[in-house]
Amino acid sequence: MPDSENPPKPAGLFRRLAALLYDSLLLLAVWFIATAILLPLNHGEAFKHNPYVTTYLLFISFFFYSWFWMHGGQTLGMRSWRLQLRNINPGPISLWQALLRFLVAIPSALLFGIGYLWMLVDKDKLTWHDRYSETRIVQLDKNPLGR
Repeated sequence: MPDSENPPKPAGLFRRLAALLYDSLLLLAVWFIATAILLPLNHGEAFKHNPYVTTYLLFISFFFYSWFWMHGGQTLGMRSWRLQLRNINPGPISLWQALLRFLVAIPSALLFGIGYLWMLVDKDKLTWHDRYSETRIVQLDKNPLGR
């Protein structure tokens, strides 16, 4: 059936947070590799309070999430929990939407998670970053063909 006749179920808060935890562990591994690449530039010493390294890791994080979101709408954690990011408007997720989603997700999480908890009172079950980027996370069927 087409999406309009049988719309997918919005993802629940627990599944979203579980996928985020999985992705955070993967991103941590990516950060280790990204930092190891920089170590020769600092004579093998650890970086301490370096705003350039922090910015570099922020860009790495954005690239990690945006690549997955724009190529199939699923990070590895989202795939494990059968979640998918979809555009509210017709078409794939754009780079602009990925950037908006990434930037708004940061305060959504850092302000005691209120941007995520917002979905519990939102009529469409959208978080701050869903609403601002015009995207939504849906729960996929157990059947891989979606039928």
